[in-house]
Amino acid sequence: MKMNVLILAAAFITAIATGCKTQKSVPAGPTKIVIGDNSSVSLDWPGIYTGTVPCADCEGIVITITLNDDQTYLISTVYKGKSYKVCENSGKFSWDEAGNTIRLHGISDAPNRYRVAENKLIQFDMEGSPITGALADKYVLAKAEKGGSDAGISGKKWKLVELNGKPVENTSGTGKEYFILLEQKENRISGYAGCNSFFGSCELKEGNRVTFSKMGSTMMACPNMSLEQDLFKVLETVDNYTTNGKTLQFNKARMAPLARFELIGE
Repeated sequence: MKMNVLILAAAFITAIATGCKTQKSVPAGPTKIVIGDNSSVSLDWPGIYTGTVPCADCEGIVITITLNDDQTYLISTVYKGKSYKVCENSGKFSWDEAGNTIRLHGISDAPNRYRVAENKLIQFDMEGSPITGALADKYVLAKAEKGGSDAGISGKKWKLVELNGKPVENTSGTGKEYFILLEQKENRISGYAGCNSFFGSCELKEGNRVTFSKMGSTMMACPNMSLEQDLFKVLETVDNYTTNGKTLQFNKARMAPLARFELIGE
């Protein structure tokens, strides 16, 4: 009887040892190595980036890039002073091995690599190398602020600097800047359009959406009122805005900005 017990115990121990050995010998699946300190995992990179980069034969290239969580992108470009047609491309993007630079797939005739930094994209040259020299800091796209229905744009005075892709200069002779002032509490917009002062309703919504309505203005007659009329048309068209705190852009869907403003007062 004692001998039988010893035999059973030995068999049990052998089974356990064999089981452990079998479990350890199972080949492990591929291990994904994640580098913790890089842009792809450390930064809040999804969002909208915009800026104007140098151009060899135009006034500047206005670039707006939207990066999405699923690694898809939308890019729109406008060649100021050459053609105000909006060119759009979309597709997938991928990260480099270091997780700091992205490549926009499907673009071969323009720069398609960008370094992802804190709240900005830094454009590389056509060969995919960093741009150096005196103009290097001009190849930067700033990230638009996220936020609620305000995102810090109301209660501030914004100077109009560009409309429909064309620069705006103060040619009225009055010494006044073309500007807008948004007041969220009253849901109002007011401003000066070069000849007349104007006012209307302004509704700021979640997701940087905006709607202007019930627009009105004073009735002064001036020699050139085309810019004023164009501004009013833009305000009736826009449906969203982007801002980095110092600049403000009004957009229609994901097209190039219809109007650009600079902060001049709070």
